Amino acid sequence: MKKSIGLALCGLMLGAGANAATMKVDKGRSRIQVDAKATGHSFTGTLKDYTANVQGDASSLKPQAFELKWTFDNLKTGEKDRDEKMLEWLGGAKPAGSFTFTKTWDKGGQHYAMGNLTIHGVSKAISFPYTVQKDGDWVTIDGTATMDYTNFGLPIIRSMALMTVKPGLSIRFHLVGKI
Repeated sequence: MKKSIGLALCGLMLGAGANAATMKVDKGRSRIQVDAKATGHSFTGTLKDYTANVQGDASSLKPQAFELKWTFDNLKTGEKDRDEKMLEWLGGAKPAGSFTFTKTWDKGGQHYAMGNLTIHGVSKAISFPYTVQKDGDWVTIDGTATMDYTNFGLPIIRSMALMTVKPGLSIRFHLVGKI
């Protein structure tokens, strides 16, 4: 039986209550992607590795906790040169990011989540719609969050004075796991 109810990234949490459970994310069946638009083209980065802590009520799927951590060297766009330049743009070394869930709510029949996204040492609250489905012990959480990278102290990306990466990014997540 499938249920749709709120959870969050990248929204990706489960709830509190008497039936508290932890979701073990299956990274082979899950994906977290960042869509970017640039002058004349667009591209997608896929987060190849991350740590996700997802907790909630196993029967109601009411959220309790969600934390996602990653390093940007695991965000791959399919173009090695672009990936290397992204790491330099983020400050070099092994820049890290995180998302920590803070709350959910419903509005107009849609579930929303809010949390703190930390990138480049700057933390900002973001909110986004999401869905969650349960089939037996398997749970699937889907959603899309948008962000402006300049809000995190990062400059506009320009290359050869012609190409610009627009600051608005979409973060899509599809997390699948067992509880």
